[in-house]
Amino acid sequence: MTTLMQSLHTLLRHRWRDESDARRALPPQAMERLRQRVAASERRHTGQIRIAVEAGLPLSYLWRHVRRGVPLRQIVRERAVMLFGKLRVWDTERNNGVLIYLLLADQAIELVADRGLNRFVSNADWKAMVARMGQAFQAGQFEDGLTQALEEVSAVLVAHFPREDGEPLSGERANELPDAPALI
Repeated sequence: MTTLMQSLHTLLRHRWRDESDARRALPPQAMERLRQRVAASERRHTGQIRIAVEAGLPLSYLWRHVRRGVPLRQIVRERAVMLFGKLRVWDTERNNGVLIYLLLADQAIELVADRGLNRFVSNADWKAMVARMGQAFQAGQFEDGLTQALEEVSAVLVAHFPREDGEPLSGERANELPDAPALI
């Protein structure tokens, strides 16, 4: 396939996807199960986890890929980092928030962690986690892949930011971010 054809294919793949595609991939029951898993995870550690699912990239991101030749993998990472800020995952008291980002059009996943957690986990470790999760997404098992991502991220947070005995589960700073996945 020529570069022009690949670019056109990428544009169409992303632009024809919308929130209804995300809702089909993760119906309300799956979204509720993921919300419950995030809440259960956060009872075991002091970190904050957000899941964001996006059907396709906005045109401004695609334009940079098509016109300027920025690799799509880099564009997906930049989008995840932008959503990390937009969803306020960076704004946790202990700087230990993690965004699990799924881009359906490419079945791509990104993990973006705040600086408090990145002190303990290398980029290579994050990339290895992402690689392991890709198999479920390639098979179209989005809930399973997100559950695996959540379990792996939770294990890292429990190891480095365990909830101490007697530490409150409620209050202003106990649950700083919504547990429900965000459909973008």
